Amino acid sequence: MSSSAVYLNELGVICALGADLAQVRDGLFAAQPGGLRDNAEILPGRTLALGEVHAPLPDLAALPVALRGRNNGLLEAALEQIREGIAAAVARFGADRVAVIIGTSTSGIGESENALRTHHRDGVWPADFHYAQQEMGTAARFVRERIGSTGPAWTISTACSSSAKALMSAARLLQAGAVDAVVAGGADSMCRFTVAGFSALESVSAARCNPFSVNRNGINIGEGAALFLMTREPGPVRLSGWGESSDAHHMSAPDPQARGAIDAMQQALDRAGLTPAQIDYVNLHGTATGHNDAMESQAVAAVLGTQVPASSTKPLTGHTLGASGAIEAALCWMTLADNPDQQLPTHWWDGQADDALPALALVAPGTHAAQPLQHVLSHSFAFGGSNAVLALAKG
Repeated sequence: MSSSAVYLNELGVICALGADLAQVRDGLFAAQPGGLRDNAEILPGRTLALGEVHAPLPDLAALPVALRGRNNGLLEAALEQIREGIAAAVARFGADRVAVIIGTSTSGIGESENALRTHHRDGVWPADFHYAQQEMGTAARFVRERIGSTGPAWTISTACSSSAKALMSAARLLQAGAVDAVVAGGADSMCRFTVAGFSALESVSAARCNPFSVNRNGINIGEGAALFLMTREPGPVRLSGWGESSDAHHMSAPDPQARGAIDAMQQALDRAGLTPAQIDYVNLHGTATGHNDAMESQAVAAVLGTQVPASSTKPLTGHTLGASGAIEAALCWMTLADNPDQQLPTHWWDGQADDALPALALVAPGTHAAQPLQHVLSHSFAFGGSNAVLALAKG
């Protein structure tokens, strides 16, 4: 019988904070907020703060056209950081015992945008474009081919809960004994489609987002990738529990009563065998939209109370959409595994609380945990009421 414990053994990450784990960790615990930069080109006539990756990405020109693109470039950048560990897992367990599960929401839409502009101008499709670049399944196919796995592989696309659900699916495979290792996580890449779409919903902030403030006015779009090597072998961080719900309250607005979020949080605690008092920190979904922050603060107060330290890290990374669950799990991984000073991720905002919301214990700059960090939660609440909560524990 297989062990029920599932570990996040290795981590590769790239986002607006940096191109590898060390850079991202430095940005996460920096004395001043970084990550976001102004962009005056993505939407004509508007300057927006975006969480773009400015580091050069690996060259994919030698791969088949269908596997090229920025989304896969981000995945390759994360893969390079843990390739040795993955190769060892493939050699030890066998290629058919290593699975791949990836969450994404944009896939290669950016490549299709560029190709369409070329077609409008020249009347032909560019040679470096293939329709399969924008297919959701391309992400898992890319990773599977790059690591030489022949095990199960699929992509999850449930908006902003996608890659959190990828980690949950990986855990279920491991607990069932179906595989011995999973490369799981997510990626999303910047494109005009996403920025214009959220702008049409009047949900995009031109400046750095301001979660849980009375002055909050929307999100910053970001991009990036995070990949974990997950096994049943002990590692630095354990995926101790998870919860998911689908309340289907509205296409884009969360349930104002927070019923789905509360259910997912309680499931995560129950699966991990934890009481609310044992949670040392919460990484909030914290999009800085009016509806999300109102719902989420209500959920946290109902399940955990208002004393647990909490922060949104989206003012540092931007909202990386389908990749956000994995990237924020990566930030929690760093907080548990690579944090000798027990520093908590800062909640960067203007400090002007919304009196209509429960007053959460939002982490001030330079705050350190009062005791060694053991258990944290990471929230991902998506369009359509797709709610996902991860419980992570120090290994």
